[in-house]
Parts: sequence; C-alpha cells; structure tokens
Amino acid sequence: MAAGDRTVLQFSSSSQSLTAKVHPLVIFNICDCYVRRSDQAERVIGTLLGSILPDGTVDVRNSYAVPHNESLDQVALDIEYHHNMLISHQKVNPKEVIVGWYSTGLGVTGGSALIHEFYSREVPSPIHLTVDTGFTNEETTIRAYVSNNLSLGDRQIAAQFQEIPLDLRMAEAERIGFDVLKATNVEKIPTDLEGMEASMEHLLALIDDIYKYVDDVVEGRVGPDNNIGRLISEAVGSLPKLPPATFDKLVNDSLQDHLLLLYLSSITRTQLSLAEKLNTAAQIL
Repeated sequence: MAAGDRTVLQFSSSSQSLTAKVHPLVIFNICDCYVRRSDQAERVIGTLLGSILPDGTVDVRNSYAVPHNESLDQVALDIEYHHNMLISHQKVNPKEVIVGWYSTGLGVTGGSALIHEFYSREVPSPIHLTVDTGFTNEETTIRAYVSNNLSLGDRQIAAQFQEIPLDLRMAEAERIGFDVLKATNVEKIPTDLEGMEASMEHLLALIDDIYKYVDDVVEGRVGPDNNIGRLISEAVGSLPKLPPATFDKLVNDSLQDHLLLLYLSSITRTQLSLAEKLNTAAQIL
C-alpha cells in the first residue's frame, strides 16, 4: 500500500483550555431532582443552562431534569419535554442557552455516549457534568467532561470522555448548606447563629494558615510567592482602621440587629401558624 493511501487514525479534541464553572444552585437543583425521582429511575438526567464567558469558560447557572427511560443499550429522552422546558426558561432568562447535560452517579456510564450525541446536535461541544448524590468521596463528587471523537479516516468509530477543570465557588452561606448536604447523617439543620459560628471558626483557621505561611517565609523555611503576598496585602489593606472598642461596638450592634430579625421572623411564623389553624377550625365548624 502506498504511503499516500494509508488510512489515518485521527483523534479530535474539543477540550483545549476548556474549563467549567458551576454555580451552587445547579448542584442543589440536581440533588433535589434526584430525591424527587420515580422509584424505577436509578439516576437523573437533565439539561445544563448557562453561557460561554469571553475567556472560554463554560458558566453553568441553571438546570432542569429531563424524563428518560434507560436500558442496557438504549436511552430514550423526552425530547418534547426538553424543548418545552428550554422555551420556558428562555422566556425568563433569554441569555441562558444549553451548555451541556448532567447525570447523577459516579463517572461516565455506557449510555452516556448516546445522550451526549443528542446534546451535541443541540449545541457544539457540550459538557457532561456528573454528580455523586451519595457523596461517597467529597473530593471527587462533582466532575465535568467533554467528548473527544476517535475517527478512522472519515468514519467516527468511538468517543472518549475527558475530564476538564471544574470551578465550584461558593459564598460562605452556600458553603455551609453544601457541607450539610454532603453529610449523610445530620441531626438537624444548623441555625443562623450556628452557621455564623461555623463561619467564624473557618475564618480563624484561615487566618492561622496565613500567620503560619508568613512566619515560614520570614524564617526562610518557605520561598516567598509574590502573588500570595499581593493577595495578603490587599486583604489587610481592605480592613478599616478602627480602635478595638469601636470595632467591638459595631460587631455587637450588628449581632443585636441580627437577633432582632430572628425574633421578628419567629413571631411572624407563629402568627401565620395560628392563623392557619384558626382558619382550618372555622371551616370545620
């Protein structure tokens, strides 16, 4: 066979410098859909909505579940439901478009290639997000993939899922809720004061880490990093220069306002509960 007649095995990659950023709302929504799934469904599949940032990052901001039937070698999606949900979402958020799809469970399964092929017709280079709703491993609970095509000449023979970097940034309040969600055995949801206490403990731990890093740099045990030094300088510079007594007064006043809001909300809930019970009793009589 001549050299020019040889069939070349080609591997086309669509994941060059591609990263994904997922908002906490998406994770909470996926877990909620998994809890509400039918008894026959082993996993939940759905559509990811968001946008592509100027730097190429896939920004995932919303999601919705799509009904499906799955067997060993077949997957049937409710395409009409998927399109109706997409139209409804875009009436509220026109800038959100399809960026990929998600599934619950650990990693990629056999039917993932078939579903990914469908979403590849909906949008170019979709991402695949997997969420382990059992949270068996906190470090690898959430992963993002893209599909790379393996072709023999002009014919595609296989698809390979390749993991891409995933950014899951949360505010402190969202982090507390996510930590509670990951815990399989929780006696009760922490109150606002308990959440504040956990946030302060986490903040103190971070300050201790910074103290240790600065001491190590001064003593010569660790090499200095200009980026870390610049971030520390910006954090210290953003703090207001207040006397300790004034700072304590501000914290105490803010805490008292917070406690007052909690008291008023508790009274409101009690009043609504009493009104509902009185209304029910009046209807019975």
